[in-house]
Amino acid sequence: RQADGRKVLRSSIREFLCSEAMFHLGIPTTRAGTCVTSDSKVVRDIFYDGNPKNERCTVVLRIASTFIRFGSFEIFKPTDEHTGRKGPSVNRNDIRIQMLDYVIGTFYPEIQEAYSDNSIQRNAAFFKEITKRTARLVAEWQCVGFCHGVLNTDNMSIVGLTIDYGPFGFMDRYDPEHICNGSDNTGRYAYNKQPEICKWNLGKLAEALVPELPLEISELILEEEYDAEFEKHYLQKMRKKLGLIQLEIEEDNKLVSELLETMHLTGGDFTNIFYLLSSFLVDFDPSRLEDFLEKLASQCASLEELKVAFKPQMDPRQLSMMLMLAQSNPQLFALIGTKANINKELERIEQFSKLQQLTAADLLSRNQRHWKEWLEKYRIRLQKEIENISNADVWNTDRVKVMNANNPKYILRNYIAQNAIEAAENGDFSEVRNVLKLLENPFQETESFREVKEEAEAEEEGTTAAAAACAQVTRSGLPYCSKPPLWASELCVT
Repeated sequence: RQADGRKVLRSSIREFLCSEAMFHLGIPTTRAGTCVTSDSKVVRDIFYDGNPKNERCTVVLRIASTFIRFGSFEIFKPTDEHTGRKGPSVNRNDIRIQMLDYVIGTFYPEIQEAYSDNSIQRNAAFFKEITKRTARLVAEWQCVGFCHGVLNTDNMSIVGLTIDYGPFGFMDRYDPEHICNGSDNTGRYAYNKQPEICKWNLGKLAEALVPELPLEISELILEEEYDAEFEKHYLQKMRKKLGLIQLEIEEDNKLVSELLETMHLTGGDFTNIFYLLSSFLVDFDPSRLEDFLEKLASQCASLEELKVAFKPQMDPRQLSMMLMLAQSNPQLFALIGTKANINKELERIEQFSKLQQLTAADLLSRNQRHWKEWLEKYRIRLQKEIENISNADVWNTDRVKVMNANNPKYILRNYIAQNAIEAAENGDFSEVRNVLKLLENPFQETESFREVKEEAEAEEEGTTAAAAACAQVTRSGLPYCSKPPLWASELCVT
């Protein structure tokens, strides 16, 4: 991008809103103080497809205790035997010592105090703490369906914050392989890969700390601490999301896995399904259970949505050529494609073909059957919660309270951000303010869409007629907690 260093309105609004949304969700993050735009324009090819356009330059004021990252320590990297590349401060161990002293002394003072006379032990304690913080951070992301999009070492905070909001996205339809970054062709940063890639990044930080922390010490810490901390925090959070507040049972992990599998099979909306579960009662009579199943089914993907999601992405002739090449010249095929991508395309074709034979009534029946099976397991688990409880009503009130404090009703969905961006690009910032206000209370019932909208519009004086007309078009009138409209599936963030 010609190295002009300029950010644009579109990406600035997304970063501003998301960093604030994450803070109010209780997830460690950098903050956004202000978002200031100008009349200066810069050319950007958003989708790298040869269709550049002028966009307005914008500055976001980011706020954090520090912006030092894992990648900051890679300036000391020795020469790579394959590429010949090296860090700009290679062999400057004096700077590495200064950086470590600064980071630990300033942001981990309790560790500095505890190990002031032994630098190796101090550095090991620091690495153990950042390993645990990172594991807990990723667990929090997974539990709200947040995908970062570009988890390289330079986007990992040395104090365990969510940092650098680029092509992020909150998952709508649950898909463990969801990729939020349109330019992530291999799925390196897919939703289900986030825990693994963050562990890999910690491994790179460990390498960058040598010799101040020997690799045999840091690698042992990483293996012993990361997975255990992630799994522990993830399951604790999931128990709260499911209202399991009395007991911790080994089978809870399986219950969560089966819930996610049911979401995947039915194309369930990740946020809304969890939010709905707080209204499930252990003693539902059959008629009320049917009503609840209908509500769950309404949060599952429609036949139309599934056809869009599984629409084949390759031209049949292109796929045929790739398959032939994989057989005849594996070396050349490895340069231009991957077996995983081809297999994914074949699965997509198979799914799409099955969908052509399915009716909406068949889909509804199938989804309700899947949910009924899982709800029965959930009901049995909830019954175990109240076996030794004297007052089930008090327990249920507490359970709902915990669930509502851990299952957001409002997240920054891509279509919500897009509506705000389009209005702002036409001079109307009321929708940005509107969405910000909503995201400040993600767990609470708020005013209806219309009430919030009217209040925001009343505050925004001097809005031009053109911008007002645009607002009528882009703000579709859907509640902010709604499943995304079909057009949202076409949105692409790079």
